[in-house]
Amino acid sequence: MPPAKKRTRTYDPGRTRAAVLAQSGHVRDAVRALTPEQLALPTRLGDWTVRDLVAHVGMALSAVGRLLDRPEPAKQDGALHDWPSAIGADAPAIAAHARELAEGNPDPVAHLEAAERDFTAALAGHPGTRLLDTSAGALPLADYVVTRTVELVVHTDDLNAAVPGLDIPYDRQALATATRLLADTLAARAPGGSTEVRIPPYAVVQCVPGPRHTRGTPPNVVETDPLTWVRLAAGRLAWQDAVAAAAVSASGERADLGGLLPLLA
Repeated sequence: MPPAKKRTRTYDPGRTRAAVLAQSGHVRDAVRALTPEQLALPTRLGDWTVRDLVAHVGMALSAVGRLLDRPEPAKQDGALHDWPSAIGADAPAIAAHARELAEGNPDPVAHLEAAERDFTAALAGHPGTRLLDTSAGALPLADYVVTRTVELVVHTDDLNAAVPGLDIPYDRQALATATRLLADTLAARAPGGSTEVRIPPYAVVQCVPGPRHTRGTPPNVVETDPLTWVRLAAGRLAWQDAVAAAAVSASGERADLGGLLPLLA
């Protein structure tokens, strides 16, 4: 009997949209209290300042409207799990645009508020099935909104790392959605059933070629918490450092995921 076909994960569009806005709201509230000196602090993203990073958070929301302004592709030719590996090609243009936005929007809170309004208006005017021409190919609007949770969660963590004492909270649904998308990306990048990756309470996937586990305790198990997983997938934390710090538990000869990470290219 052939192996059962894996079910494609689905996301509730309403909950995803609410999660994106909730996480953006957390960022906006925190940015409201930042001083000019804090906005000028460096980040772990090359030469980006905190102000540049905040501008990029708004840019992640307004990207929906920009893509909707493009002609609709004739058919879907991309998959949601393709997106993390595809965004690297746009990195130079993204960085340049973020700096332009930071320079052109001296009030970062007003910039975020405008981006949230644009995001909400864009979603209200189009069905979730409307195709967008993205860097990962043609994707439905509802799928592209899922990618916004990754952008917001990853960059919330970047902001928390950049500003001493800043503790922006993570919306539970946004963190759950980002965790699941990145877990599914790993499973698509290394298809197989020899290793089980557990990220409680949000995701469990099987991956890595080799003998497929069918019952009992899997021979190869990786387990970590959602935020550590996001950091690993985004390249903010090295695999060997996470294992050494006991932030990741990895057992079995096929449990070393270091060669498969990061997932965000």
